[in-house]
Amino acid sequence: MANQDDSFIREVNEELRSDRMKNIWARFGSVIVAIAVLIVLGTIGKVGYDYWRDNASSKSGDEFLQALNLAKENKADEALAALNNLQKDGYGAYPVLARLRAATLQAEKGETDAAIKAFSEIGKDTGLPEALRDAARLRAAYLLVDAGTYDQVSAEVEQLAVPQNNMRHSAREALGLAAYKSGDIAKAKSWFQQIVDDAQSPRNVAGRAQMLLDVIAASGKA
Repeated sequence: MANQDDSFIREVNEELRSDRMKNIWARFGSVIVAIAVLIVLGTIGKVGYDYWRDNASSKSGDEFLQALNLAKENKADEALAALNNLQKDGYGAYPVLARLRAATLQAEKGETDAAIKAFSEIGKDTGLPEALRDAARLRAAYLLVDAGTYDQVSAEVEQLAVPQNNMRHSAREALGLAAYKSGDIAKAKSWFQQIVDDAQSPRNVAGRAQMLLDVIAASGKA
């Protein structure tokens, strides 16, 4: 991932030097969001595994793995049906893992509104561990960067963009991207600058934030 980030940033820097700033978002916006989503999915996976480890059930585990295999075989509808059954009848951690995977499958199928709704509902379910709820909110927010408004993104994750929250870096990035897309450059700069100024920001997230600050400065919109 680090090599991909470095290669990506070098390519963007070449664009900066060639004065084609107006093409930056059109060419790289979806890539930026995609990289950020991979990080969030990694967080979901880690938190999900921890939750699974403490609440394992053999039968539900087999059903969950079967649903994952169906998804890998591009049998999305069958996988969703299996995951929906697991949400209703699964044991321990598997119903919530099925909810998360089903929402991800919906997003992959292009059913964005349904996926956003599912992730948002998970984020509001107080019966689930906070880390899982926060990860679901982030996933909804990244989908909303392209499919919604800044206010919708803010409703999902601004509560996470505080110094004491471990997911603040990704939350600030989603907010900055949403503000940038909406044309609120001042607000976008504020969120990206908070990432850069935070000594605990992951290097790849801070690198993307600095790149976008450079894009804004070079475009004359600063």
